[in-house]
Amino acid sequence: MVHPANVSESAGARLVLAKAHTAGRRLGKIWIDGGYQAGVVAWAQAELDYPLEVVPRPPGGIGFTVLPRRWVVERTFAWLGRYRRLSKDYEALTATSEAMIWAAAGTTMVRRLAKQGAS
Repeated sequence: MVHPANVSESAGARLVLAKAHTAGRRLGKIWIDGGYQAGVVAWAQAELDYPLEVVPRPPGGIGFTVLPRRWVVERTFAWLGRYRRLSKDYEALTATSEAMIWAAAGTTMVRRLAKQGAS
């Protein structure tokens, strides 16, 4: 789900989780950054029965610190960034950006499945 830049992290998280819930998705565990804590954890548990786990910064960590599971997000962004339409923010509509992300993710998955079938 793509949001405009003026949507806060917490509001965006609520929109994404509500959309997943409406679509009938049952999510087992969701890791979130500390920036999403503004009531999202309690809301997701109470309203949607989604367990959110905040990945905390290590105590005493100053500046940049590598957080557990963060590499999954960064790796996914790197895969998507390999597609020319997603390398820069060219789109005027968030719906178009979201469609391009779906296309890139689908292409990545099909290529991986084709590699598995060939071996």
